Amino acid sequence: MEATTEKAIGTQVPRVEELPGELQYIKYEHKLEAEYLPAIRALISKDLSEPYSIYALHPVDSSLIGVIICKLEPHASHSPPTLRGYIAMLAVSSQYRGHGIATELVRRAIDAMAQRDADEIVLETEETNIPAMRLYERLGFVRSKKLHRYYLNGNSAYRLVLLLRSVDADATNDYPLDDRDIALR
Repeated sequence: MEATTEKAIGTQVPRVEELPGELQYIKYEHKLEAEYLPAIRALISKDLSEPYSIYALHPVDSSLIGVIICKLEPHASHSPPTLRGYIAMLAVSSQYRGHGIATELVRRAIDAMAQRDADEIVLETEETNIPAMRLYERLGFVRSKKLHRYYLNGNSAYRLVLLLRSVDADATNDYPLDDRDIALR
């Protein structure tokens, strides 16, 4: 029987048993974008479950000035499981910052995930990135956890969460109520 790997969307693909040679690992360099960016986009579209990419294009020459990359997938840490949206990346060209492009990209991503029944949206942002923190908090995200030394540069991050639906505690409570629970109601 041929070994397979299950992708997030449930399809089976043949698994490579042996690499064809020694892999080459290269650091990102701008000059390599033209060669590798299409393949990177293809990997994101194919291997991230439910990926959503929204682009902001220049109104005159259609050049890319902003992008947000997101995904939506089941999250089993809640009972019952929820659909969790994730904002993986947001970038706006520096010369176009301050014009509301990032805000609009995030709003569109939130809308796209809400239309697909997301219960919540999460992301991480560097604790020193004050403009990003303000942007997300202005849109309703709240800090849920500090992630110490989260990034490769050693900086910490905050996990931010936007709840799109409230969880009904009564519907998900599998435990019998005790006297304290009754007194609080």
